[in-house]
Amino acid sequence: MKVMRDRIVPLGFGKYVRSDRIVALVPIEEDRGSGRRTLVYVEGVDEPIVAGRTESTILRDMVGEESGYAELLRELQAQIGQVRPLLKASIRSEAGLDLDELSRRISELTGER
Repeated sequence: MKVMRDRIVPLGFGKYVRSDRIVALVPIEEDRGSGRRTLVYVEGVDEPIVAGRTESTILRDMVGEESGYAELLRELQAQIGQVRPLLKASIRSEAGLDLDELSRRISELTGER
C-alpha cells in the first residue's frame, strides 16, 4: 500500500489531517465508544488525536480507492494463472482474448512480476 500524498483524511467530528502526515494508527481497545475509535499519531503533533473512525476506514482513505482495484486485479491474475494452457489457447482462438497478455498487463499495473 502506498499513502496518497496531500490527501485530506477525515478523522470524524470535524477533525482532518493530511494523509502523508499520519505516522501511526492504533485502535482504541479500552473506553472505546462513539467518537473514540482510533488514536492517530501525526507528524509534528505531540499527543495522538482521538478519531471517531476505525483504523481500517482511515487507512483506506489514506491509500485511496486505487488499492481496492489493485486487490481485484491481483485476484483476477491469480484466477488467470489457474486456467490450463489448452483452455487459454481455445479462449484466444474463439474469443480473441489473450489471458497471458492480460496477466502480463496486470503485473505491469500492480508493479509485480
